[in-house]
Formats: sequence, C-alpha cells, structure tokens
Amino acid sequence: MRVLRLAMLVIAMMMASIAAVLAHSLEEVDQNLRDREKYFQAVDSEAPGFTLQDAGGRTVSLSDLRGKVVVLNFVYTNCPDVCPLHAERIAELQTMINQTPMKVMVEFVTITTDPKRDRGPVLRDYGEAHGLDPVNWEFLTVATDQPEDSTRKVAEAYGLKFTEGEEGMQMHGIVTHVIDQYGRLRARFHGLQFEPVNLVVFVNALTNRTQKPHGHQQPSFWDKLKGSF
Repeated sequence: MRVLRLAMLVIAMMMASIAAVLAHSLEEVDQNLRDREKYFQAVDSEAPGFTLQDAGGRTVSLSDLRGKVVVLNFVYTNCPDVCPLHAERIAELQTMINQTPMKVMVEFVTITTDPKRDRGPVLRDYGEAHGLDPVNWEFLTVATDQPEDSTRKVAEAYGLKFTEGEEGMQMHGIVTHVIDQYGRLRARFHGLQFEPVNLVVFVNALTNRTQKPHGHQQPSFWDKLKGSF
C-alpha cells in the first residue's frame, strides 16, 4: 500500500507541474516550447491524409479522427533498436495523458512501414508488449488492395524516409507528430530525448481550445488525487 501511495504521489507531482501551464493559450505554450525544448518544431500545415487498416481489418482514415488531437508515429515491428524505444515513449505519453480528462480527446496512432510482416496479431501483440492501451491507440497497416509501399509513402509525406536495407532492416529517423482536431499538423517532436511533459502540455493546449466551460468549478485531478491519501 505504501508503494502504491508513493507511485500515486509521483504521478500527482508530475500532473501538478503540468497544471501550472494548462491555462496558457496555444500561442503561449508554442513560444515557451520554442524557447526551452530544442527537440520541438512548431508546424501549421494540413496534415497528409491516409486511409489504412487496423489489426482487426477495420478501415481507419485520418478524417475519421477529426475532433480529436492525434499523436502519430511510424515504426516497424522487426526493428531491433529505436522503434521499441519509440513505442515505449508513446506508451509513456499515453499513460500521462490518460490520467487526465484528455483521455477521451486524444488518439494515438502508430503506422507500420513494414506492412508485409506487420498484420493482424503482430500489430496487437506489439502494442501489448510495449504497454500501449488499445482504448485510444491504433496500429495501422495497409489494406489488402493497397500497394505494399503505401505506408512508407505516408511517412514520406510527413517528412520521414524509411529506406529498406538488408534482412528487412530500414534506415529511418524518429519523429512524434501532433495533429490538431481540425486535421492540421501542429508540431513535430524529434528523436527520443524531448521531455514528455512538454508534449503533454502542448496536447493540452490544443484540447483546451474546444472544451466548453463548466457552469460550476469541477474538482481538479490534483484535488481528487489528494483525497485518496
């Protein structure tokens, strides 16, 4: 029980640090991150669209996700090094966001660049192995009638090149993309060394633009958590 309380306190402290900037506008958060997060790149352009297939064969388009902030990344499951680390960073971000009311306003999307190998159970097992919650996470591959290089072309449209090498390996960079509720690409977080809290704060600034004010004050996440001690 003591360990559980300590873990909850760590989460509470993390969320309290985020709460200090939650009320800031997108413009303020954008400028703040330009000043202090060197792996952050502000963007404001139409996000390249895609129509792909999930592990269960369901068609998923970027346009289907309008109204939600989308955190998008590209990996392939046979990648032995940076892709598993990227998946675990996405799981870390998802855990932080899903501790807040943003959970219902944010969708995490991973696209494989090796659709020949990555289908069905492979996609499901990868998420489970790396701690991703399917409640608001999708792992997408090509449909059976799409060319095999379709997802690599989507990655290129987002500015990433996945170059095939020997034994199925691919040379590529690591970027986490943030798309707003209106289908506009708003940020890139490069590599794996950015501070996760900074991406969460940026996502929160986007979600705040569509939240309606309550008629009365709602207890904060911090207040609710304090009540459990």
